[in-house]
Amino acid sequence: MDILGTSLRVCVGDLDAAINVYERLTGAEAIRFQRGGVAVAAVGCFFLMSGPEAELSILRKVTATIAVKNVDDAVVDLRAVGAEIIAGPLPTPIGRNLIARHPDGSVFEYVDRAQDA
Repeated sequence: MDILGTSLRVCVGDLDAAINVYERLTGAEAIRFQRGGVAVAAVGCFFLMSGPEAELSILRKVTATIAVKNVDDAVVDLRAVGAEIIAGPLPTPIGRNLIARHPDGSVFEYVDRAQDA
């Protein structure tokens, strides 16, 4: 699997205020989208998330988001090391994703930038 980078997940109470801070820190402009009931802003290497606590509590269980060239290749490699695919692959506004639990219990989201997303 080709890992292209990682993004940190940050749950915030006020998305607009957080966007201002992270845009200034990273020099990047926020890309906003909705994922279920959660408003998300991708700013540099950060995913800022705001929404109902019931949904955020689930999202907090995911350690980080890992960008890969192809989610299908990631599935093969993850299964080869004993990881459990617990969701996906599914299309999202920015590519396909999956959620995997590594053998040590860590949970990560893997995303690609597939053109057919």
